[in-house]
Amino acid sequence: MISYCVGQQASCSKTITETDFVLFAGLSGDFNPVHIDGEYAKKTRFKQRIAHGLLTSSLLSQLLGVHLPGKGSIYVEQTIRFKAPVFIGDTITAKGTVQEIDQERRILTLLTECFNQDGTPVLTGTAKMMVPEDGGVI
Repeated sequence: MISYCVGQQASCSKTITETDFVLFAGLSGDFNPVHIDGEYAKKTRFKQRIAHGLLTSSLLSQLLGVHLPGKGSIYVEQTIRFKAPVFIGDTITAKGTVQEIDQERRILTLLTECFNQDGTPVLTGTAKMMVPEDGGVI
C-alpha cells in the first residue's frame, strides 16, 4: 500500500549562482550566449543572462528524489512549461503536490511548480513517479 495522500506537498529552495550557470553549461554542453555571455544577453528581451531552463527544472529532481516521494522513487515522466526567466541571484522554490495515486502500478502523479523569491511562477508541469512500497526497493 502506498502511504501518500492526494494534496500532500513538499518543497525545497536554492539560490541560483554564477557558478551554477558555468557548471551547468559545462555539464550539459549548452553554451547558448543568452546563458553565458553578458554582452550578448544585454541585447535580448531579458536584458541580462538567464538560467538554462533545465537548470531550473533540475530542482525538481531534488524535490522528487529526496523530499516527495523521496528515497527509492524513480522518475517516469515529466512535463514542463517555462513561464518566466530565472536570473543569477534568484532564489527558486520547487514545490510538488500529489494529484493522483495509482496504487496498483505504484505511480504518483504530482503537480510540479517552481517560484522565484517574489512568488512569481517560473515553471509548471506534472511528474509521474514510481514509488517503492513502505520505503523499500521498487
